Amino acid sequence: MTHVARTPAEVRAALDAARRSGLRVGLVPTMGALHEGHLSLVDGARDHGAEMIAVTVFVNPLQFGPAEDLERYPRTLDADLARCRERGVDLVYAPERPTMYPPGFETAVEVGELTTRLEGRFRPGHFRGVTTVVAKLFALASPCVATFGRKDYQQWRVVARMARDLDLDVEVVGMPIVREPDGLALSSRNRYLGPAERERALGIARGLRRAALAFDQGERDRGTLERLAREPVAQGFDRVDYVAIADADDISPLPDEIGERALLAVAAHIGSTRLIDNVVLGEDPAPPCRD
Repeated sequence: MTHVARTPAEVRAALDAARRSGLRVGLVPTMGALHEGHLSLVDGARDHGAEMIAVTVFVNPLQFGPAEDLERYPRTLDADLARCRERGVDLVYAPERPTMYPPGFETAVEVGELTTRLEGRFRPGHFRGVTTVVAKLFALASPCVATFGRKDYQQWRVVARMARDLDLDVEVVGMPIVREPDGLALSSRNRYLGPAERERALGIARGLRRAALAFDQGERDRGTLERLAREPVAQGFDRVDYVAIADADDISPLPDEIGERALLAVAAHIGSTRLIDNVVLGEDPAPPCRD
């Protein structure tokens, strides 16, 4: 049975009781509109030893910019709870905004240079919102293992750095991207796309695949790999924020001749919908995608 908690006190009580019973806690922070990618994080927490699984569902206003999709972001709590029950989730924490950020709230948690690159350049303040809400969740749930999807690759790295730098008793695990059979990375924002737009969105997977296959065949020139990835994206999307190769650990820039492992990340817009995706060259398989 899945228990629904609405307050921090309920969460603490449930997770403390689980630990007193000798159970390891697994935390899966989400903004809801759950899909198989989110549910794979539940499985991942179990694979890393968690026996009591807590999923959080909260659309965090602090990580949205003024022109972003906070108001239209899908909110499907009833369906989310049904999916969690089917997956055997023990606890769902679904607070209201005043519970998470009560009147007078003015504290923020911020990671430094790691947050200024890629997503940080195009979404100022985004990571500050992420780390603030995740720090609050870690304070409730730790010690625990927390799983994050690698589609939001930089977010995973930022959260892991925060946990390490602040000595938080949380094992932060990045889980592989879950894709549709045609290569599209699962995302709650995919539901914004009509059929024609969804077909165009495959440009990201095509670009990542082209670059990954070239890398596997020995290509190491950063500019060439970025160009191979960018061309299909530019053809399908209305605006490209970035198609960039960076260090897979700290997201820093790499020289023209890259080594045996690197992050290739993409962010682009179809109309008002912004999608992101990535592949770690030398580590991840090329995304499946029809040409």
